[in-house]
Amino acid sequence: MSGMPGPGRAVLPETVEVVRSSRVVLPGGERPAAVHVTDGRITAVTAPADVPADAAVTDVGDLVLMPGVVDTHVHVNEPGRTEWEGFATATRAAAAGGVTTIIDMPLNAIPPTTSLEALTVKRAAAAGQIAVDVGFWGGIIGADARRLHDLAELHDAGVFGFKAFLAPSGVEEFPHVSMDVLAAASRHTARMGALTVVHAESPAVLASAPAAAGRAFSSWLRSRPPAAEKAAVASLAALAASTEARLHVLHLAAAEALDDVLAALEAGLPLTVETCPHYLTFVAEEVPDGATIFKCAPPIRERPNLDRLWDGLAAGLFAGVVTDHSPATPALKSVETGDFGTAWGGIASIQLGLPAVWTQARRRGHSLVDVARWMCSGPADLVGLGTPGPGGDGGDGGDGALAGSKGRIAVGADADLVVFDPEASFVVDPQLLRHRHPLTPYAGRTLEGAVLATYLRGHRADGDRPVRGRLLAR
Repeated sequence: MSGMPGPGRAVLPETVEVVRSSRVVLPGGERPAAVHVTDGRITAVTAPADVPADAAVTDVGDLVLMPGVVDTHVHVNEPGRTEWEGFATATRAAAAGGVTTIIDMPLNAIPPTTSLEALTVKRAAAAGQIAVDVGFWGGIIGADARRLHDLAELHDAGVFGFKAFLAPSGVEEFPHVSMDVLAAASRHTARMGALTVVHAESPAVLASAPAAAGRAFSSWLRSRPPAAEKAAVASLAALAASTEARLHVLHLAAAEALDDVLAALEAGLPLTVETCPHYLTFVAEEVPDGATIFKCAPPIRERPNLDRLWDGLAAGLFAGVVTDHSPATPALKSVETGDFGTAWGGIASIQLGLPAVWTQARRRGHSLVDVARWMCSGPADLVGLGTPGPGGDGGDGGDGALAGSKGRIAVGADADLVVFDPEASFVVDPQLLRHRHPLTPYAGRTLEGAVLATYLRGHRADGDRPVRGRLLAR
């Protein structure tokens, strides 16, 4: 079962050789086309009628055929905190939501992915139970000789870059770093040509804000003011200018920081930024008190902020939209008490990201071509998966297989495809979610667009328990 709305789902095959639609989302726009697949790769994109007479053709009619979503910001939490989430559940939810590639964050697993040994443990935990392709971030928790050596080993082993926190991460085994430590580590990652991704909130600004406590969402909002994001983004822009390191701002929520992003882009600095579906969907004014399932850091902000984020998307200021899927147990979310001071911050949404963004995007006049740029090709390009070419073997692969091209329907790319009904609508039923705990702020919300099938290298990935994914290396 794929997507959320059960009835009326199209019956689609387990594998595709040629798949045809009147609405194929291609890099140059949307048009009728036939997509040819051989050994897991796209070998041709032709006019709908231009197919071999003996080819097995899957014709989806007016349903949309789009690239698989690439989600570069996912917390799987296995091993060590598998009771929060795990590779089997996270990747099944991903496939059900049209996501064909995820890049796993270095926390909240134990051990965190801050050494080659930890990466080996993480890959072993994932092997044999993933429904989609999975890559890994490394982590920056220091910049002494030992830690710099760890970064080099992780880079050689194929991680897609390195994550750092400027503010406390919430788990003791992954401490945040100062700007001085980040600068030293970034000079090192720049020499390697590696991407550094940063949780960007200023600890000094956060320290001066009132602590969150109680059931009022406004208390949580006051504890993480937009000034904390703005100050951190400005510092990262300055760091990019001084080190020439490729820096990426994770989960931007404060639209006022976009002025600094625009200035950095105009100056040609290697600074990029992402945002998340929940920041493009929810507004602080509508979060009920005690509804800790809405808690995340940075927080969901007010409606004018949401509108400015959408303006920034339209203006091309964001490299992508990714979920920051970060689930936890009901107890950690303080569901019973509704206390925003004690609840774990994180939103579980990997199965719902595509319809959530499409719901808002279409109402603002955007197309599925725009959505594919934000959620497919943009994130793929960010981590180096975006150019069709010879990387990977196009088959079942093995642990640490080189990544093939992702995020677009193009010759040479992996045949990661989504059959999507943009006209369908459904009410989110948490019991139909495939991640480990059915907790989500989208519960009861009407979303538009349904994933009817997800194909990973031409094979269905959204069945009951598919294990078709590969472990990717950069």
